[in-house]
Amino acid sequence: MDDKRNLILAMVLSLGLLLGWDLLMSKMYPQPASVTQAERVDSPTQRADAAIEGEPAPRTRERGLTDPADIAQEAADLETTLVAADRVKIDAPEVAGSINPVGARVDDIVLKSHRQTVEADSGPIRTFSPSGTPAEQFAQFGWVGEGVNVPGPRTVWQAEGGPLAPGAPVTLTWNNGEGQRFTIRYEVDEHYMLDVTQTVANTGGGSIVVRPYGYLSRTSRTASASTWNVHSGPVGDFGGAVNFDYDYDDVAEVGSVAPEGRTNWIGFTDIYWMSAIVPVDAEAADGAFRSQGNQLYRAEMLYDPVTVANGRQVSTASRLFVGAKESDVLDMYEAQGIDKFGRAIDWGWFFWFMQPIFWLLKQLYALVGNFGVAIMALTFIIRALLFPIAQKQFASMAAMRAIQPKMKAIQERYKDDKQKMQENMAKLYREEKVNPLAGCLPIFLQIPIFFALYKTLIIAIEMRHKPFVLWIQDLSAPDPATFLNLFGLLDFTPPPFLAVGVLALLLGFTMWLQFKLNPAAMDPMQQQIFMIMPWVLMFVMAGFASGLLVYWVTSNVLTIAQQWYLYSKHPQLKAQAEKDKAEKAKAAEAKAKG
Repeated sequence: MDDKRNLILAMVLSLGLLLGWDLLMSKMYPQPASVTQAERVDSPTQRADAAIEGEPAPRTRERGLTDPADIAQEAADLETTLVAADRVKIDAPEVAGSINPVGARVDDIVLKSHRQTVEADSGPIRTFSPSGTPAEQFAQFGWVGEGVNVPGPRTVWQAEGGPLAPGAPVTLTWNNGEGQRFTIRYEVDEHYMLDVTQTVANTGGGSIVVRPYGYLSRTSRTASASTWNVHSGPVGDFGGAVNFDYDYDDVAEVGSVAPEGRTNWIGFTDIYWMSAIVPVDAEAADGAFRSQGNQLYRAEMLYDPVTVANGRQVSTASRLFVGAKESDVLDMYEAQGIDKFGRAIDWGWFFWFMQPIFWLLKQLYALVGNFGVAIMALTFIIRALLFPIAQKQFASMAAMRAIQPKMKAIQERYKDDKQKMQENMAKLYREEKVNPLAGCLPIFLQIPIFFALYKTLIIAIEMRHKPFVLWIQDLSAPDPATFLNLFGLLDFTPPPFLAVGVLALLLGFTMWLQFKLNPAAMDPMQQQIFMIMPWVLMFVMAGFASGLLVYWVTSNVLTIAQQWYLYSKHPQLKAQAEKDKAEKAKAAEAKAKG
């Protein structure tokens, strides 16, 4: 009766874990909702009203619009907006696009090295879109001042040079007709950084005072999903520490946020992409985040006022990053003097541990050329390093098996006195030099490694769209071929907790086999949990990144091989396992006959 009750309890807990996990994941990683033709919004005014009245569109890990109407409208807007002949082209090794001479806005940027999907013809990732489009995101630099006519958002600038490329700068010029000439000079490097120099020359009758500024404007409708362990939203280095404290809702609630400390850089981050303004002279700049309403936000950099005397000119230098959060590139910019720029990747509190794991993974990838194989090699290295501990674990298991008769005798003798039982058990462990917790050590040591790889697969763009073998074309995404969609033959995406593919099945089977090879637990409840847990974890892990399952399956296989080897070194364990199996079968047979 107790065994049946324990089994039912174990099944209920497993079902609760399975359904609870799926509910949690659906909240943390919401899937785009389908939109019927009747529900679609066509005009910009209707879209704005819908955004205010209804719930914001669901967000994805990748970022981008999810409403079909918005996606169609964005494509139509870009087709008409970006054809203007006077736009200044950008053609650098990593970025392409254009600068709008109206307002001097950098509002058209695509990343050449990163595709939208795993499909080769899916086109480059777009990070910047012009103002007024559903996916608007752009950068603008200018001045504010009193008693002086400064350029505004509708000012038409004159362009000199182009296309913008490394070694080929572009200068935008505007003369206010009152003795002041304003220029913005853009330069671009080999990656994702633009150098921006704002200059005001004064040939008027007296001194003028202006305040240079730069800001990033974007909609949160394209933001990637922000979760409990990965930040998406406002970001910056304030006072020498990277700030991930605020999301879009926080800024919208209070209207504006100005973090304390010197602003070393400020911007917006998605999981894989980021835009940021970096003042060359951080001492002369203040940064803030501001809500503009209708899911529009700004990251503002306002410089100290400067006085420009008659016959003089004053320049202000900034840098504009628009690109992918590639760790090596960010670290390079940090080495150039941008404080904590490498920490723009949200490694979390345990970055000191995750970064070495990631570094080793990249070295293995450079060696073997396949991230899946690199993960398997990483797993092998980890298991090799933990092998001495595993040997001690098995030796401890053998010693525990050897003293089991004494343990049972103590349990029988003091079954009515728990305190006395524990005291005698502890005394037995000391006399026999046995540590009952030694078997848990390898598991505890693997937990931070598992989490480090899990986090790496989530946030490292180096893992994005990296193939393994056959149908696994993106190790950072779940296994796309599941049993319910006939391994991709059916155009159907099962719910996450039913999306069991080959990798998840291998995970469940190898874990079950691993438990089968272990000596049977003394507690019947533990035995039942060990029999159910592999299949519960198979469902739970099915929606995780394929690379994580590759690691776990490889670890299980190596553990099984390690167990076989160590059984040969500890024959008493193998004999005990066979004895336990025989006794269990005999008991089951007797129960069936009775």
